[in-house]
Amino acid sequence: MHGVSVTAEHLGLKGPRGWAFRGVSLDAGPGALIAVEGPSGSGRTCLLLALTGRMKATEGTASVGGARLPKQLGAVRRISAVANVAGVTDLEPALTVGEHLRERALLQSRFGDSLRDLVRRRGARAAGAGQRVGEALAAAGLDLQSLPKGARTTVRDLERIEALRLSVALALVGKPRLLAVDDADLKLSQDERTEMRQLLASIAAAGTTVVAVCGQAPPGALVVRTGNTEAVQREEAGDALATTGRA
Repeated sequence: MHGVSVTAEHLGLKGPRGWAFRGVSLDAGPGALIAVEGPSGSGRTCLLLALTGRMKATEGTASVGGARLPKQLGAVRRISAVANVAGVTDLEPALTVGEHLRERALLQSRFGDSLRDLVRRRGARAAGAGQRVGEALAAAGLDLQSLPKGARTTVRDLERIEALRLSVALALVGKPRLLAVDDADLKLSQDERTEMRQLLASIAAAGTTVVAVCGQAPPGALVVRTGNTEAVQREEAGDALATTGRA
């Protein structure tokens, strides 16, 4: 499945304490890697949730794969997924990796699949779910055999980067066209940050549009900054056409 284009014009979200972010404009094509930078408290997570239809913008407009925001929130939610967002996608420390994956696959089969998939035989659905989980794990770079107890490893026993990869894998089970990852490089070592940048780039290169909150943007990413009245957008690595897919 191909990624979606993401555009925004002077997008802003105002809450009880004032503006979470304001003046965000961007133009990214399918399969782009979009990095959201800015100081803590500058509305990075709110922007992530607004672009995936989880929060309703107060001003400005955006378009995700042709669905307009803020009017078509449901349409955007159906084609997007979020990972590693505190209070939204929290992992249960006492559950195992396998339990998280089975639960997500079950939810997807019951609520996320097409009518044609729902009427397939149970065995066929189970095989399809297993394949989907395997593909999500591979895309997230999480090797169950490398974990202390394999799929029976509890979340509390995972390293930070392993938990982050699991959250990404769970989001990818639904094969979203837009993947949003919060705090993608927070509390990671330098080597682990490099791993995560490479992971985000690989997911985008495979066709899924990715937007991620980063302390430091991956090379080649389209960068959107929060924290100013007018967010600043810049392109790095000198190849905007390859990154955004737009002329």
